[in-house]
Amino acid sequence: MSEPEASASPETAGSDEPGKMSFFDHLTELRTRIVWSLIPSAVGLGISLYFTSNVMKFLTRDLKTELVFTTPTEAFWTYMKVAMIMGIFIAMPVILWNVWAFVAPGLHKHERKYAAPFVIVGSLLFIAGGAFALFVIVPFAIAFLVTFGQEQGLKPMITISSYIDFILKFTLAFGVVFEMPVVITLLSMLGIVTPQFLSKNRKYAILINFVIAAILTPTPDIVNQSLMAGPLIVLYEVGIICARVVGRKKAKAAVAQEAAK
Repeated sequence: MSEPEASASPETAGSDEPGKMSFFDHLTELRTRIVWSLIPSAVGLGISLYFTSNVMKFLTRDLKTELVFTTPTEAFWTYMKVAMIMGIFIAMPVILWNVWAFVAPGLHKHERKYAAPFVIVGSLLFIAGGAFALFVIVPFAIAFLVTFGQEQGLKPMITISSYIDFILKFTLAFGVVFEMPVVITLLSMLGIVTPQFLSKNRKYAILINFVIAAILTPTPDIVNQSLMAGPLIVLYEVGIICARVVGRKKAKAAVAQEAAK
């Protein structure tokens, strides 16, 4: 893999100005980063196949009814789907590194050194989001939804694919949503948002967080929605703090650059 700086044009490489690339250069770089993200995901898939059975048992621990499958291939493809998602989790550090490498040419030279924190923090947040969904949201949701159906006099006959899809959807969604501080920090470094803008629009962000929680949370009760919205609000505030830190360092770098002229 090439270093992030290598994506900049020769005229800008080594300078403190963001690299300039043509539209087709961006497309080529994007294709390269996608390929280098798919390869470790495939490797992660191969690794995860060895313990997917144990993960399947763990995912079905909260369900008090017997799972069924309705087609000959359903159980197999569900097994493979779980393995693929685990492969993504395993490959997440490499995937995030490629995301950083793609946006790095748009950053100043002194900002490109934050690749390691971006990858490490982003990976930990993604795992934390997935774990939060598996250990907090999904058990509450499964208990509520299955019990609700039984109280209506219905007998549950849940297929393995629908149940696992339900879990994986929220695990991935929460993993992505928990990347909010990293995304905010990156947008601040690119100059798209500022800490002042984020603070000024905090009330709208809180409202949006509750809307997102209402959409992603599988149950209509306020408890589960608050369990989702609460961490989002906290992550938003963490993102503002990170944006302020980046802003201060950017200002200091600008002052030092002016002094050096």
